[in-house]
Amino acid sequence: MEQQLTIEDIQNFKGKYPKQIWPLFFSEMWERFSFYGMRGMLAFFMVNQLDFDKVTANLQYGATQAFVYAFTFIGGLLADKILGKRRSLFWGGLLMIVGSVLLAINPKDFFFLGIAFNIIGTGFFKPNISSMVGNLYKEGDGRVDAGFMLFYAGVNAGAFFGGYLCIAIGKGEMLSTVIAEELRWNIAFGISSIFMIISLLTFSQTQKKLGQIGLSPLLDKDPSYRKRLEIITCVGSILAIPLIMAMVSKTEYTDYFMYTIGPASLLYVLYEMKNFSVAENKKIIAAVLFMFFSIIFWAFFEQSGGSLSFFAAENLNHNLLGFNLDPNGVNNSSNSLFVIIFATPLGLLWLFLHKRKYEPNTIVKFGLGFVFLALGFYVFYYTKFLSDANGMTSLNLFTFGWFIITFGELCLSPIGTSVMTKLSPQKLQGVIMGMWFLASAYGQYFAGLLGANIAEASENSTNMEKLTIYADGYKELAIYAFIAGVLLIVISPFIKKLMGNVK
Repeated sequence: MEQQLTIEDIQNFKGKYPKQIWPLFFSEMWERFSFYGMRGMLAFFMVNQLDFDKVTANLQYGATQAFVYAFTFIGGLLADKILGKRRSLFWGGLLMIVGSVLLAINPKDFFFLGIAFNIIGTGFFKPNISSMVGNLYKEGDGRVDAGFMLFYAGVNAGAFFGGYLCIAIGKGEMLSTVIAEELRWNIAFGISSIFMIISLLTFSQTQKKLGQIGLSPLLDKDPSYRKRLEIITCVGSILAIPLIMAMVSKTEYTDYFMYTIGPASLLYVLYEMKNFSVAENKKIIAAVLFMFFSIIFWAFFEQSGGSLSFFAAENLNHNLLGFNLDPNGVNNSSNSLFVIIFATPLGLLWLFLHKRKYEPNTIVKFGLGFVFLALGFYVFYYTKFLSDANGMTSLNLFTFGWFIITFGELCLSPIGTSVMTKLSPQKLQGVIMGMWFLASAYGQYFAGLLGANIAEASENSTNMEKLTIYADGYKELAIYAFIAGVLLIVISPFIKKLMGNVK
């Protein structure tokens, strides 16, 4: 019976992928539809519906996304110590549904309340589903990178449809003759809530296939004691909603939070390191170094929801390969489409190279990620040479830039998630995975600051001047990304020693 499956039963699978990866794949896919659908709307909604200026909207976007990923550290910690991965995921999903429904009912009045529910919910959901994917594999299994690549394709399948559909409906690019203008944003946020419900139902109906993976760490404790801790955790997360609302709505509070949460998490990991061997602690240090470089990567990549969103809306034409498409929708979804197309083939390429002992190690993959990121941003810069007199430039070339960046993302993000599970001790896996996403939070935070600087520089400019300012900013990001990639490759021998037997 599936209920009696042990972890060993699951990990001794034949073929390329364990069958348990599929329910996690689909649950994550629908959750990412909800998440990226909402993410793609935030900056544009704040400017056009809440009357924020673009500088504030960029800062607010960075703050919101930073909190979303920062709370994954807390969610991972609570899963490791109290709830277990499964219950953390389910509780987080419920909170995200509530947040999305609030935004669907009244996105203007309930904006920060709905965002606060989604922040805490994602903190419980996101790190734990990724950790469970890692638990499907034995330590040292060469198929794990391919498994995370497949899982990442699921992430981006949801992101592709949600990223285009929600913003297109909200802006009136789709169904504008069917949906009254005052209801468009309600429906856009409502669609996000529907797919979050589907995500949670998918997981709850298939979790028995996971055997013992993700169960409570307190199963050996008194049931009443365990239940009491679980209730305190859930009630405490709800009581934190007003605090999160205040912190998100005031970006200066975000600064204080980000100054604190990163150092605090590092201190906590240092405290936990006394419980592990020297070899395990070296792997933890290697994991932290990967996190540092991922901050740089995401600070550039996540311009997609901020400065690139405004760049697409104001400076790109609507022609993509002869089709009339919303450029902001393309900005939010094209990368995800390319991931869907190329994630599995690239994962199979890693398997092919692994069998022949030619697979590049994780450090080289990270370095390649930065090189592709640099090339993509250079393409964004080059769009200014194809503009017309009104500062409108090629959506085709812009989309090609995202095509290049996609390979950088595939070399870093799913590989990084995979290596976190390899480098972290089992008892600290939720925390390390949470810190990996916390690094993304810092990337989002700095992305907001970078986007705000670009927006401030382009205030009161003509459309042609805006194009030049945005493009030149992307050229600088391309240079910095390339430098980061070279630096990573230079220090790779040192990191490789820290990783020990992890490839």
